[in-house]
Amino acid sequence: DSDLSMRTLSTPSPALIFPPNSPGFQNGRGSSTSSSSVTGETVAMVHSPPPTRLTHPLIRLASKHQKEQANIDRLPDHSLIQIFSFLPTNQLCRCARVCRRWYNLAWDPRLWRTIRLTGETINVDRALKVLTRRLCQDTPNVCLMLETVIVSGCRRLTDRGLYTIAQCCPELRRLEVSGCYNISNEAVFDVVSLCPNLEHLDVSGCSKVTCISLTREASIKLSPLHGKQISIRYLDMTDCFVLEDEGLHTIAAHCTQLTHLYLRRCVRITDEGLRYLMIYCTSVKELSVSDCRFVSDFGMREIAKLESRLRYLSIAHCGRITDVGIRYIAKYCSKLRYLNARGCEGITDHGVEYLAKNCTKLKSLDIGKCPLVSDAGLEFLALNCFNLKRLSLKSCESITGQGLQIVAANCFDLQMLNVQDCEVSVDALRFVKRHCKRCIIEHTNPAFF
Repeated sequence: DSDLSMRTLSTPSPALIFPPNSPGFQNGRGSSTSSSSVTGETVAMVHSPPPTRLTHPLIRLASKHQKEQANIDRLPDHSLIQIFSFLPTNQLCRCARVCRRWYNLAWDPRLWRTIRLTGETINVDRALKVLTRRLCQDTPNVCLMLETVIVSGCRRLTDRGLYTIAQCCPELRRLEVSGCYNISNEAVFDVVSLCPNLEHLDVSGCSKVTCISLTREASIKLSPLHGKQISIRYLDMTDCFVLEDEGLHTIAAHCTQLTHLYLRRCVRITDEGLRYLMIYCTSVKELSVSDCRFVSDFGMREIAKLESRLRYLSIAHCGRITDVGIRYIAKYCSKLRYLNARGCEGITDHGVEYLAKNCTKLKSLDIGKCPLVSDAGLEFLALNCFNLKRLSLKSCESITGQGLQIVAANCFDLQMLNVQDCEVSVDALRFVKRHCKRCIIEHTNPAFF
């Protein structure tokens, strides 16, 4: 048999990106493509087209049958590119090894605006190195088309992988490395310094990241007009347990354009950190400090300085927040649309009253596990917030069916109601269902179905 294969050193092997022992690779075990290693580089085997003339009758018959099965080859290039655009990175690399035509189409620059890698066993550092090397083929050492890199839960991503992205991808706009706990501050500093267009950064679960700032070299080179600022607007630092007020101060001073900031379970953050934040970041629209147990009513006073710009606030399980803090938010943040105050046991009907009368455009409210909120608070809510769509009252011991009926009779657009672990009757639940046709009720009453 003649060898009809062609070697291409620049094509990453799917085995590199999708480990051989993973389910997705097992599905391709019967494939006629293969990969090997030459001088340490990945070599992809791409089969060339079959010969044009086949003389043997049996071979001619098989060729005709094969041609009938390959209807996808009749599609024009733009249609195949559209199909390829829905594939994850590892599958796209596999398509590049099918034939010459698919190789050329799979490496179309329009398909490589995003790299998405997930899984604990993937050698992400090496995969990023090989991919960026191939994408830099036409523009040496610079990958101009790549805008988004999403690497989730990859424990084998290290600072080396982020260095590769920082050095090769100056046009990067979005980076998500959630759950990659082996990266440190230094690599993040390099990314934000060498990628000036970066707007979206997710380092949630990266416990070694304690700050975000420019490198010292970048700070020296920047012009006075730049102001040593980072263009990040969306920052998620959920579960960055080591983040402290001083680190938040540095972040706020360098990321003054922030509009979305999530600090869930950053347990060392206090009211002082929020004070720093409000000094520099005056454009924040969405803020989460859930499970930050040291945040109190004084922190709410600082957050209230955002005034009408604040639309989303999560203070769940912040046990030091009471009606006083809610009153600050209600008085100054009149355009608030979403509030999560679950587990803030110091909130009472008075706090709900302040909120309902001042934030009339509220669409989503979670006051679950607030035992001091009763039907009286729900009445204020129902008579003022007619646009309410989502309401969670889970484990509110003082809520009864009467309060639910008042809400249902006034908030016709209600789409989700959570009354799990609440003492409400079946009749009250049926009343809600009759008046709010599209409402999904989450409950623990076995008699209602």
